[in-house]
Amino acid sequence: MPELPEVETVMRGLAPAMQGAVIAQADVNRPNLRWPFPVDMAERLTGQTVLQLRRRSKYILADLSSGESLLIHLGMSGRMLVSGDPLGQFVQEHPIAEKHDHVVFHMANGARITFNDPRRFGAMDLLDTATAAQHKLLAVLGPEPLGNDFHEAHLIAAFKGRNTPVKSALLDQRIIAGLGNIYVCEALYRAGIHPARKAGKLSRPRVAALVPIIREVLGQAIEAGGSSLKDFRQADGELGYFQHSFDVYGREGDPCRTPECTQVIKRIVQSGRSSFYCSQCQR
Repeated sequence: MPELPEVETVMRGLAPAMQGAVIAQADVNRPNLRWPFPVDMAERLTGQTVLQLRRRSKYILADLSSGESLLIHLGMSGRMLVSGDPLGQFVQEHPIAEKHDHVVFHMANGARITFNDPRRFGAMDLLDTATAAQHKLLAVLGPEPLGNDFHEAHLIAAFKGRNTPVKSALLDQRIIAGLGNIYVCEALYRAGIHPARKAGKLSRPRVAALVPIIREVLGQAIEAGGSSLKDFRQADGELGYFQHSFDVYGREGDPCRTPECTQVIKRIVQSGRSSFYCSQCQR
């Protein structure tokens, strides 16, 4: 499942072709993905100007001149690919339509944005821009980890009294929006915190130290274009590269990268997800 850096990368890749441009025609080629598309979605999108692209957690939001916003979730295998951009940001010719091209945006500037999703776990919805924050998918989300509302006091208060593992607490979207398994594993390694440690038992300084570390990990991942493990592609079709910088994720049995550490990376399963860590460096 794409996490915050991958979604941010896709959003930034779409901006040159979509932001400020008119959707000349929207093709909706099936009635649903994870859930049914909104009524008359193609008609409601056609002719609208994309005023702004933004990200909230793992969702992309396209604010339209109609006063509605298109909410996009990539799911497990969803891709948004740009072709034919006249601004020179993309070099791909328009590809031949594929079986899983479920939604296609033909932009008035000549670009085409194709939402391809073989597994159909992605989703789209149309919502009122003015009240978007109250949408059922967005209202429950915590602060953005790269935003001003995510700070030491927030995380300390959120962890206070919690008997859940710190790994689970960091994955709780009500505490921090957009964090996923990969980047939590990486952040905990850099912070020297074992993923099974109880969140409420961590000292205030150790919790506070997580804030800049989380920001650092996410920032580096965005700079590298995200992580491509299976299905993820950037908007220009290229792979992300942060997976080459993983310290622990997916490295079970490999040597720890901390100088002078003699241990190998271990893996445990927490709530059905793999956690990777070093037993010597993380306590």
